Amino acid sequence: MGNITFKDIYKPGKTILETECYIHHHNPEMLLQYDSNFISFKKMPTIKEFIEAQDYLRAYHQEHGQKHVWFYFPEGEPLLQELMDFFQKDEDYSIGFLELFAIQPEDFPAVKENPEIGVGNVTEETWNAYSKFQYEHDSVYGEEYAEKKQSQHLRNYKNQSIQQILAFYQGKPAGSVDVILKDHTAEIDGLMVHEDFQKKGIGSRLQKFVMDQFHDKTVILVADGQDTPKEMYRKQNYQYLGKQYQALKVYE
Repeated sequence: MGNITFKDIYKPGKTILETECYIHHHNPEMLLQYDSNFISFKKMPTIKEFIEAQDYLRAYHQEHGQKHVWFYFPEGEPLLQELMDFFQKDEDYSIGFLELFAIQPEDFPAVKENPEIGVGNVTEETWNAYSKFQYEHDSVYGEEYAEKKQSQHLRNYKNQSIQQILAFYQGKPAGSVDVILKDHTAEIDGLMVHEDFQKKGIGSRLQKFVMDQFHDKTVILVADGQDTPKEMYRKQNYQYLGKQYQALKVYE
């Protein structure tokens, strides 16, 4: 499986600044996407280093009309107590963690066939259905965000390193996933099933389609540490590889 870490996870955008302490990542095409505009700490910061980074990122984001700061901390390391105390005093910060999983495609469980479910790569014929499906999901976060995401989905469609997959249930768009391809890995990103079609096996069928299509790669994904799907991944034979803390603050 190799030495897969959070550094292998795809983040659209580019590095703006790198210091001894952190890397500043910025995505000018998606300013409203929190986790594409962030600082990733190369080492666990002291409280002084964190506040300096916070003030820098806040000022940079204000110049670009952004109302958040987002931080990733070194994977596998617990937050320092002084940082925990700081976050507890500032109730506007939300603290969470991500978990990294990987699986060899042949280890994914067998999935029962269901003729009512169809899964395939997004093509010219299905692009409009995929685009509308994504817009409906993205609009939960606001119309402006959904409009910006449409441009990103189109860029991804044209990107040979990203494969978009759409599932239908009885002919209706019901679920989707994007797969980011690298030399040795296929990263599952944005796996979702429409709420009207939950618990019909669509999520498993989407994953099985990925396993069959990229059987020569290690399939990886990141799950929210507080979210329930991570338990599903464990039952599907994914291997837990690591944990990474994150912090988000949104300004009015």
